[in-house]
Amino acid sequence: MDGALNLSELAKYFSDEDAARELLEGMRWNGNPTCPHCGGLEPYKLTPKPGSTTRKGVYKCKACRKQFTVTVGTVFEDSHIPLNKWLQAIYLITASKKGISSHQLHRMLGVTYKSAWFMSHRLRYAMTQDFFASKLSGTVEVDEAYIGGKRKGGHGRFPADGGRKAAVAVLVERGGKARAFPMEMINAHTMDSQILRHVEANKSRLMTDEAPHYGARTRIGGIPREAVEHRRGEFVRGDAYTNVAEGFFSLLKRGIVGTFHHVGKGHLGKYVSEFEFKYNHRAALGVNDAQRAAALVLGAEGKRLTYKQPEGDSAN
Repeated sequence: MDGALNLSELAKYFSDEDAARELLEGMRWNGNPTCPHCGGLEPYKLTPKPGSTTRKGVYKCKACRKQFTVTVGTVFEDSHIPLNKWLQAIYLITASKKGISSHQLHRMLGVTYKSAWFMSHRLRYAMTQDFFASKLSGTVEVDEAYIGGKRKGGHGRFPADGGRKAAVAVLVERGGKARAFPMEMINAHTMDSQILRHVEANKSRLMTDEAPHYGARTRIGGIPREAVEHRRGEFVRGDAYTNVAEGFFSLLKRGIVGTFHHVGKGHLGKYVSEFEFKYNHRAALGVNDAQRAAALVLGAEGKRLTYKQPEGDSAN
């Protein structure tokens, strides 16, 4: 996809399913179709003939002789929704800083609410990132928040309201990317394990607040740590602060409260993945709306999500 494409230039793809398919092929394969069955690099496109059952956009692999389209092996596979509507949904979701509800997609795309809901969750699933290849480094801010209302007490335990609130942790590399994930419980053990899993020990420093699960430690797993004391009114001390991590939570909470209104615990991880994906493909890192949409298409590869609703519920 051309990095300069904007909404007006994409309009022709939104109304034509064949054009949308060609654009998605370019976004996924960049002119080099690859067989999703065997990885073959020399597939050829089949040409539908009069009376033939061959659909448009079908390729055949020279190596394994299997047929496929651009949707095979992605979250779009087996969907009866036209690809031009998928393309519209991709652009709307990735370009909306605070998210867009399934009710809004239902109205804008002219599909049923059930279809819009499932499209939204398929695309959020495509936004989930695989972070095992690289870790955060440099100055890394760590913070936690409780989604679903004001939390009262319960330090280092399950949320104190009987489970209605959900804990989310974020690690943010200043000037770089973030890792965010729901947590069943926040305490010294769970936070230390996530920090060591996602942060490069020899190349980093940690910035946290005075949360009790950190104690008075100046190092976590060998990583130097500095803390600011919010309860004393201290928010910045030199370069010690957690403002970037708090900014991430500000966006997440605005999206959940202002756009989605209610998010069930069973789906919270998908919504966190959406905001994490957008943060990691933001304009400050040189990524525009079209490139963000292309990154989502690439993320859709190798992922499937059945129509069966996952555990939990959400109105959006």
